[in-house]
Amino acid sequence: MAAELKSLLLHIEADPRLAAAAGGVVRYLADAAGIENDAIARLQSAVIAACSEAFEHLTADHPQLEIAFTRFSDRIEVALPHLGDDPPAVGLDATAGLAAHGTGSIQVVFAGFDRVQYETHRGAGVTRLTKYIGQASGKI
Repeated sequence: MAAELKSLLLHIEADPRLAAAAGGVVRYLADAAGIENDAIARLQSAVIAACSEAFEHLTADHPQLEIAFTRFSDRIEVALPHLGDDPPAVGLDATAGLAAHGTGSIQVVFAGFDRVQYETHRGAGVTRLTKYIGQASGKI
């Protein structure tokens, strides 16, 4: 019996090659979920863009970006947690608030994902990118 990847936590330094590796993880999860190749490429590009932007918020105290990839039965989630009151990666606070009617390059970057969320709790924030799969797929 083959083991199926359900969750992966990746800690990376600010290096574009490592952002590409994070894109490779979402590519693997999306391919295993049966998502079409064009959609997979958009998801991969979005994760790379989010990582690249998040690199600018790393500090000497927190020199690594943590990315959590989770495959649920109905969706794939990519979470980028961060400490402090810094804004989320790639202006996601604005994207999340304007997801239903926003326009511009930020929305295009995340067009492959069905949901973009930004949450804060006790001095920490998390940017969560969600792609629904199967019958649950659709914009939310």
